[in-house]
Amino acid sequence: MKVEFAPLSLPLQRRLQTASVVQWVFSFLGLAQCCVAAFIALFFTRFWLVSVLYTAWWFIDREKPSKGGRKINALRNSIIWRYMRDYFPVTLVKTAELDPRQNYLMGFHPHGVLAAGAFINFCTEASGFSTLFPGITPHLMMLSLWFRIPFLRDCLMSGGLVSSSKESASYVLQKPEGGNMLVIIVGGAQEALDARPGSYTLLLKNRKGFVRVAIEQGTPLVPIFSFGENDLFNQVRNPKGSWLRQLQHRLQQIMGISLPLFYARGIFQYSFGLIPYRRPIYTVVGKPIPVQRKHRPSEEEVDQVHQKYLNELCKLFEEHKAKYNIPEDKHLEFI
Repeated sequence: MKVEFAPLSLPLQRRLQTASVVQWVFSFLGLAQCCVAAFIALFFTRFWLVSVLYTAWWFIDREKPSKGGRKINALRNSIIWRYMRDYFPVTLVKTAELDPRQNYLMGFHPHGVLAAGAFINFCTEASGFSTLFPGITPHLMMLSLWFRIPFLRDCLMSGGLVSSSKESASYVLQKPEGGNMLVIIVGGAQEALDARPGSYTLLLKNRKGFVRVAIEQGTPLVPIFSFGENDLFNQVRNPKGSWLRQLQHRLQQIMGISLPLFYARGIFQYSFGLIPYRRPIYTVVGKPIPVQRKHRPSEEEVDQVHQKYLNELCKLFEEHKAKYNIPEDKHLEFI
């Protein structure tokens, strides 16, 4: 059973500031709508030239999200992200050294409702990524849809986010001198529909595209399990076959994103709201799995590497679950 943490022992002003930051970050859809609205609204003001110039820039820069993005270290180091880290808190755990002369493809599990651990650990320096893994540059993949939104696309790239396409993955992993890390949330939007406290079900059984990319590039695979990722929100019950689940799948097919109906706490009370629960996240980075490069791997070769990846992910989970209060009888389930 999860025990709710006591209220933050910070001055009220800082407590409100932290909660507001978290609420802003997790209101992602609202932020996207605001960006679109601002872009359109500027056309009807004396600042219309801003939108015109941005449109021209947008066209010139349209390939950048699939060409490694445009990371801005000053924004990655912003104090805002440290407030967000401390709210949960979030901890990045290293289990093995990574050679900065190599590129790596990492699978992040589970997705959770909003992938908070993935964002904080790999799109900001709040958890000390560069200190733990010196000489390595992280890139987190995100649905290409979000990079079509004006202004928002530039904010996303500043943290190291890149579009989720094979072209984008190949660009990051082909850096000749090494030092690039590509993080893929393998379960994706569909897995978010099963994200709820106590759930260890991963949509991974038939997800093999990332393995094929790793073989084609000869890039080591690294499993990541983020303990606590599913504990941040409750989700309205949506068992497979229910009308709600069918509606969510249908919307996902149309829009490309899932729409889990989640809830958690408010700013001043713990009963109901959209602010995530204050529960710790421990993102554990596993050991690299060597991969033999082959330009056109067979299905059998992909299956073999995929099975090895599943085994290493299970091993990572079993070795660390006791440290993070996961019951002994809980194990990963792949669907």
